[in-house]
Amino acid sequence: RYLASSSGPLTEELQCSVCLDVFTNPVTTPCRHNFCKSCLNQCWDKSEDCSCPFCKETFSKRPDLKINTALRQVVQHFKEKSDVQQMIQGRMKKIQDIKHSGELRKQSMEKEKAGSIELFTALMLSIEKCQAELLEKMEEKQKAAEEQEEEPIEELQQEQLSHTEDHLQLIQQWTDISVNTPVSLNTIRAALTELQQTLDEKLSETELKRMRLYAVDVTLDPDTAQPELILSDDGKQVSNGDIKHDVPDNLKRFDHCIFILGKEVFSSGRFYFEVQVMKKTAWNLGVARESVTRKGRITLRPQNGYWAIRLRNGNKYKALVNSMSVLSPRVKPQKVGVFVDYEEGLVSFYDVETRSHIYSFTGQTFNGKRYPYFCPALNNDGKNSDPLIISPVN
Repeated sequence: RYLASSSGPLTEELQCSVCLDVFTNPVTTPCRHNFCKSCLNQCWDKSEDCSCPFCKETFSKRPDLKINTALRQVVQHFKEKSDVQQMIQGRMKKIQDIKHSGELRKQSMEKEKAGSIELFTALMLSIEKCQAELLEKMEEKQKAAEEQEEEPIEELQQEQLSHTEDHLQLIQQWTDISVNTPVSLNTIRAALTELQQTLDEKLSETELKRMRLYAVDVTLDPDTAQPELILSDDGKQVSNGDIKHDVPDNLKRFDHCIFILGKEVFSSGRFYFEVQVMKKTAWNLGVARESVTRKGRITLRPQNGYWAIRLRNGNKYKALVNSMSVLSPRVKPQKVGVFVDYEEGLVSFYDVETRSHIYSFTGQTFNGKRYPYFCPALNNDGKNSDPLIISPVN
């Protein structure tokens, strides 16, 4: 181990030519070559004669081997120095690892800061735009009200009341005119509602951009696939073939529920992947704990190790929690993004095409390994035969 961490002429001088390591209890032969005492004794014990392993000189009788104390002291000093060097190298590596980790953290924080600035800049622009549009509408209403007021005033001024058969006739024609025409609160409410929708969209869009920085390349694990599932050769697509295949029933495989996991395992940090669901009428997506039950019927809940959402009957979306939370995406998602922040205990789902948030599991306690989870659901006589497709993140 010392030679592996050292080099140079001194190292070679202290190297036993038998074991190729630094001397242990060095001895010197009559031909003045040095070896470990145990190495030399083993050579001679196995040989009929006693010869030098290095120069092959043969001795008439077996030499009496005595420890070369001076050489042993040099070797001991060298070993101590090597130990110190190894310790220093170990410390230096730890320092480099800490610096590298700090640099990655700094880069991540810079990305977070840039994303936050981008988000709030977009929000402020949206607010300014909304304010400008609202003020424009209010000015238009005010102008219309003023024009409405000017017409009867002009007529009243021009009317010769003394020649009017009914002095009240003209006034009665304008009884609906309001002196003070307030801007409708409904206009403001509508503007605020539109602003709230814009803020939500901008927030979701920025979140999705940030999460895509943690994209990973996910491949399906055939050893976990329920026997009816059909996988593509590249391991990126899975569909339900409705016919059970003859596959090994290993401990990793789901035997009843039409589930499959990804090969990639995560036990820290953040990761993100996208799945095309397209024309499918039913599916499940999410992440699963390594220790989940894989045999028989399974109830999908966080306490059972599954964090997932599902689609059934083409338009019924639910988050798989105890209360089966009903979800109402604005449009039918064509591609779903799944994001996990292990340390934050967060699992979020996004509609990639509309860049909108679908659902999040928050405040979860994660420990152990997590895998991407997929379920193409029942074939339903071909109505749900399309595959789930893991797509590259652009």
